[in-house]
Amino acid sequence: MESMIHQAERRKRSRGLLVIGIFIVLIIVAFIISMNTGFIRLSPMEVVRTLFGGGTAQQHLILFEFRLPRIVISILIGAGLAVSGCVMQGLSRNALADPGILGVNAGAGLMVMLYVSFFSSTVSGSVFLLPILALIGAGATAVLIYVLSYKKGEGLIPTRMLLVGIGVAAGISAAMIVLTLRLRPEEYQFVASWLAGRIWGTSWKFVVALLPWLIIFLPFVFYKAKVMNVLNMGDQTATGLGTSIERERLLLLAAAVGLAGACVAVSGGIGFVGLIGPHLGRRLVGPKHQILLPVSALAGALLVLVADTLGRWILQPTDIPTGVVVAVIGAPYFLYLLGKSKM
Repeated sequence: MESMIHQAERRKRSRGLLVIGIFIVLIIVAFIISMNTGFIRLSPMEVVRTLFGGGTAQQHLILFEFRLPRIVISILIGAGLAVSGCVMQGLSRNALADPGILGVNAGAGLMVMLYVSFFSSTVSGSVFLLPILALIGAGATAVLIYVLSYKKGEGLIPTRMLLVGIGVAAGISAAMIVLTLRLRPEEYQFVASWLAGRIWGTSWKFVVALLPWLIIFLPFVFYKAKVMNVLNMGDQTATGLGTSIERERLLLLAAAVGLAGACVAVSGGIGFVGLIGPHLGRRLVGPKHQILLPVSALAGALLVLVADTLGRWILQPTDIPTGVVVAVIGAPYFLYLLGKSKM
């Protein structure tokens, strides 16, 4: 019996490693295609030659100053949002939980808009400040949702959390629409692009601004994978195993909010990544978080990278915001999950 359990575990581990390998290959392929996608076409050989130090000055500028930082940011944002969604689904035990659906992204966006509205600045001098402001907005929204969803004696109610999150997101969105009335045309254009989910941070300084937050929060979440497995067993079982439930939930929620807030500050209002990534990972490798978290991160990275590439390719020279492309994929999937859920 014990040997059969070990064999099953080895098969699951092998399957997980295979899925990770496939996702890495797909991301590399999407990376290469994205490097060749744009208004100015570059052949694969020109891309390779430029990457290894050759190529013209124009080709070097296009790849290293425009396309490459945008591709790196797309991958980082996808991974961060997907892991954030995976944590929120695990904590709430709700398959529909997602930073965008629960209103966390909206809270981050509200802070970004307030900064733009009252300090008359969009990018200049605010690259490193925006993630902090977005984190504050996302954190305040998460605390509000947590308080309104918590019921004494019953704890965090998953269905209530979803409904409260949708309501809070609607209220914040209404406040953001009111704020747009006081914006100047150039500020309104920035906010409109942000709300649509256009990846506006497309230089290396935005990569530098985003990377520290992912370096802090992603390893912490991966380290807590076993704790998340225990929490999924239910509050009574987790307490019996010696887990401090509320403390671990708050720590993991803070990490999820931090990931979502930092990513949204750079990416704009991209939704559904935190919904699709974990769901796809769970279907492929199961619910064990040691393997589910990295698979979700890779799935989210691939989704955002492909969406951004399609957005730049479909209507050249105009590009469709990445958030719109993701929403075209994610909205029907959300409705499908909503129809299957027992609410």
